Amino acid sequence: MVRFSDDSQAASGIFGGVMGQSVQLFFLVIFLIGAAIVFLASEFGWRLGIRTDGHGASVNISALEQSLLGLLTLIIGFTFLMALTRFEARREAVLNEANAIGTTALRARLLPAPHREESLKLLREYAQIRIIPAGKSFSELPAIIDRSNHIQEALWQQVKALSAKDNNMVPTGLFILALNELIDNQGKRLAALQNFIPQVVLVMLSGIAAVACGFAGYASGLDPLRSRLPVFITAFLVCSVIFVILDLDRPNVGFIIISQQPLIDTLASLSALSD
Repeated sequence: MVRFSDDSQAASGIFGGVMGQSVQLFFLVIFLIGAAIVFLASEFGWRLGIRTDGHGASVNISALEQSLLGLLTLIIGFTFLMALTRFEARREAVLNEANAIGTTALRARLLPAPHREESLKLLREYAQIRIIPAGKSFSELPAIIDRSNHIQEALWQQVKALSAKDNNMVPTGLFILALNELIDNQGKRLAALQNFIPQVVLVMLSGIAAVACGFAGYASGLDPLRSRLPVFITAFLVCSVIFVILDLDRPNVGFIIISQQPLIDTLASLSALSD
């Protein structure tokens, strides 16, 4: 099992904190840029409306405004559901992988020595590297996956050595089943982690939001009895919801993150097990 000194753990914690702050700042900048675009569209529509002659046509514009806002609401609802479903799938994948590691470790304790000690040592390292904290870049995933595959191969070598000695052992068969599930859960978790909302959906959502808020501002400019404040409040709420959607869709960055506590608890329980 890989062990770290107190100084290296402290440095890692400081680096993780700085990384998390920089990522949150990046998300805040993205939110402000998107909000600025929507607000500019609303302001442009309002200024265009007050300069337009024929205010009697405001009834038709209001109907179009309501249609666009209804379409925006529908798109936001579907997109939010897509993001929330993916977030729940990623969180469930972490829990399933933690359970698979724990089950494999318990069945590894049934193996005879020295395979028992070696398998538990490999599983402790495996649980350690499977903890993916917030702020970790996707460019670091190939190294994690490569090391995970090496540990899985080493565990299979333990199984092969045991099977060569006695292929009728029940503990070996149980360990093989648990190891298969552990490997399957790595693939499921990786697939869930990389399953993002299609970019075209996010671009379409942003475009419809800008157009809808622009028409809302235009309708307000045509009607002298309406003010800009409700349009700006609507634009702010729309930008806030889009921000939450983006945050849910990027589990490794932002403010809403996938908890790694199940894997942390599993690692703690493995460390407490006696070989």
